Amino acid sequence: MTDFDPGRRRLLGHLGLAGLGVLGAGPLLSACASSASGPASGGASGSVTLQSNLSSPQAKTAIEKLIDGFNKQGKGTATVNTIASETFRTQLPTYLTSANPPDLYTWYAGSVANDYASKNLLLDVSDVWQGLGEYPQSLRTLSTDASGKQVFVPMNNYWWGFFYRKSNFAKWGVQEPKTWAEFLTVCETIKGKGIPPIGIGLGDTPWVASAWFDYLNIRVNGAPFHRELLAGKQRFDDPKVKAVFGKWREALPYFDPKGKAYPFQEATTALLAGKTGMFLIGTFFADAAPKDALGDLDFFRFPIIDPAVPVAEEAPTDGFFASAKTANPTGTKALLTYLASAPAQEEYVKSSSGIVLPAHPKAKASDSPLVAKGKAMLESAAELTQFFNRDSSDALQPTADTALTKFMDKPDQIDAILREWQAGAEKVFKG
Repeated sequence: MTDFDPGRRRLLGHLGLAGLGVLGAGPLLSACASSASGPASGGASGSVTLQSNLSSPQAKTAIEKLIDGFNKQGKGTATVNTIASETFRTQLPTYLTSANPPDLYTWYAGSVANDYASKNLLLDVSDVWQGLGEYPQSLRTLSTDASGKQVFVPMNNYWWGFFYRKSNFAKWGVQEPKTWAEFLTVCETIKGKGIPPIGIGLGDTPWVASAWFDYLNIRVNGAPFHRELLAGKQRFDDPKVKAVFGKWREALPYFDPKGKAYPFQEATTALLAGKTGMFLIGTFFADAAPKDALGDLDFFRFPIIDPAVPVAEEAPTDGFFASAKTANPTGTKALLTYLASAPAQEEYVKSSSGIVLPAHPKAKASDSPLVAKGKAMLESAAELTQFFNRDSSDALQPTADTALTKFMDKPDQIDAILREWQAGAEKVFKG
């Protein structure tokens, strides 16, 4: 369900939209809030307010249809308040700590939810999970905080990969690379056609660069080291991390120089228009793509760098958590139960771009070749990661945004950049 997102982070048990976040989270659609159909605060007149970051047109329409479906059941009433994804991300702590917070929120599973739960900001929804017996243990675990309570309800998962237009690859005479060396060769070929090979959208969505760091780190150093690094148990100025940037530097000459100025939505437009060759992005980007372009889209997994390193993939899980201060816990849990159902998640898939994987194991995903390929890639992975902030914390994301965008501008300063990143991380982890 990500509108992004970030961002940001999470397959899970089943690819649902949750990482797939609706091709659309965890990580930002526009810089300004778009008002929707509900007040910013919840609990009024017994209605439940869903604060949503799903602001891309298809995702916004899809979540609004789900709320309409819930209201028609007569088990409660709910409204949606849609906020631009990046604004939502920065304001989420304020929402949760306000005196009269919204009841329910679209966001991410994993460490980011656990961090809010540790501050007693999230509603215990363990009783909702008592009715979710068909869900796999992997998703239950992902939705459980350190105290053993369930605080999150997954909606979907999605995958990240290098997306491209099949017609353009055919025109340029290139095929999907499997190794890093093959990838650089493809880049060189596309560059020879006068096209920037690699799209990027850092404008007001700088977190997109974190996908490059995540993938290079899990390809070079493996998922366990990556998780420890993001949890503050390893150092960003470690030589292992510097090696990641050595690989990244090999690809820098192939990035679209204009991509630093505009957000991922415009980078999507550039890809579809054939102005760039490939784009490392989550499936949520398709919510900003015309439906008639989806049939020409394909993707390949991030290339293998070291065959000895077990293959991990980024597979964020999206869904919902609720405020511990909701004035209507009964209504909030009724809405969560509905959103966790197979029919609701199937409706979401139909109403959104469709390149998503519902979290409910019995909910049907799209039968498109693209979705089947994404699901197969995640199922074949040795490990799954979420996304930088999802595997770490929202508080650490700005340190990544600063370090990675600076590296892309000034790669010769990598030693100083990593020292600064480590210093910033220590402030986050040690306070």
